[in-house]
Amino acid sequence: MDIRINISQTEIWEKPFLCYEFSNRSCQKFVYSLETRIFFYILFSVSSIITVIGNLLVIITVIHFKQLHTPTNYLILSLAVADLLVGGIVMPPSMLRSIETCWYLGDLFCKIHSSLDVTLSTASILNLCIISLERYYAICHPFQYHSKMTSLTTLVMIIICWTVSAALGFGMIFMELNILGAEDFYYESIKCDGGCTLFQSKAGATVFSLICFYIPAFVMLCVYLKILHAAQRQVQAIQSVNSEMKKEGKATKTLAIIMGVFLTFWIPFFLCNIIDPFIGYSVPPLLFDLFYWVGYYNSTCNPIVYAFFYSWFRHAFRIILSKAIFQTNSSRTVLM
Repeated sequence: MDIRINISQTEIWEKPFLCYEFSNRSCQKFVYSLETRIFFYILFSVSSIITVIGNLLVIITVIHFKQLHTPTNYLILSLAVADLLVGGIVMPPSMLRSIETCWYLGDLFCKIHSSLDVTLSTASILNLCIISLERYYAICHPFQYHSKMTSLTTLVMIIICWTVSAALGFGMIFMELNILGAEDFYYESIKCDGGCTLFQSKAGATVFSLICFYIPAFVMLCVYLKILHAAQRQVQAIQSVNSEMKKEGKATKTLAIIMGVFLTFWIPFFLCNIIDPFIGYSVPPLLFDLFYWVGYYNSTCNPIVYAFFYSWFRHAFRIILSKAIFQTNSSRTVLM
């Protein structure tokens, strides 16, 4: 009797958990302890709320205060919108997927979620790329800046940025360009009920990573190196004569920090993403999931960077908290 009980218990223990117990095509499920799940739900929920609130403050600040209606800040506004959507739309479903280790929201919403994920991460880096070009003209060609970087030009650049990002994100997922060349392997070995992973073939991973990350990142690094070189040549004028150039230099430094934070947070994911297909998809899913969240936290950190380095943001934050924003002509407040 004892032997039978032990064998039965062993068989039950070794039986893998499934997302859907009665499906022959169910994905396997990793079950966290109750305490761990509660901890992660609290952590990810707080992260999502902080991301939404922080970026909402940036959006309100740039829209409300007329002093901030400049090309640079319009681009920051566009970046903040992308980060807000990451916190409000992408993070909550990703939280359920990461903690439950299964996707219970259906195949259609999986495609929509993956498309939004790709779209918003691409929009973030393309916005940063545009910001670097805007900074290049502000520092290296100050006399041409106001004629070239008008509000209309900035608006067109933002529209192009979001259009390209959405076309890439939704086009790649719904047209299944991400699995091009590996369709049979995907449907036979990867596709299962309860899964929602962004699988990519060798060609898909290479093209996606190059367009969404490596090429824009290379452009930004080159542009900021040129800006740094120009700023070093202008340092005397910045320090002694031209206060406007000094402000531009400080803004460039802050935006370079934002770019550096972005690259730091997203490099782990994109390194794994481009390497994984070439090593037989051997990167553990939990590690991929971890790198996803590291990338998401970039959207949480950007408003914190603004708070540390932009005095106008701190001043605006105090005005908003004190409800002085509802006073007449508050939009014309001069932010220090």
